[in-house]
Amino acid sequence: MPHICLFMQDVCVPLSRLAECISVSKEKLDASPLTCLVIAHAGDGNFHTIILFDPSQEDQRREAERLNHFMVHTALSMEGTCTGEHGVGTGKMKYLEKELGIESLRTMKRIKAALDPNNIMNPGKLIPPHVCI
Repeated sequence: MPHICLFMQDVCVPLSRLAECISVSKEKLDASPLTCLVIAHAGDGNFHTIILFDPSQEDQRREAERLNHFMVHTALSMEGTCTGEHGVGTGKMKYLEKELGIESLRTMKRIKAALDPNNIMNPGKLIPPHVCI
């Protein structure tokens, strides 16, 4: 029996773009061979996708990542963010430079260094390692 993995991710866009972003994303999700669901918080522009796949199947894992990448870039192109409430963590860190710009990330890193000089609070979970201050 295959092991099924649930990949849940979220993006957020301005309310004026929510219907468009969900529609574009849903087209891509529906065209995928994977089972995908969309759940929205219509009041705040945030929506989640649930993608089911077998992580032992490389093609399914890549497809889930491709769908995530598509939705993040769609949200960013609509003046949105790569995450609405799930946080950046290690999974969305790679999108922050495109979303915020390198100078913003450097500022964030300086603030974190000032508040957490021993780097014990969530090390490596927000600011990409290539960002230097």
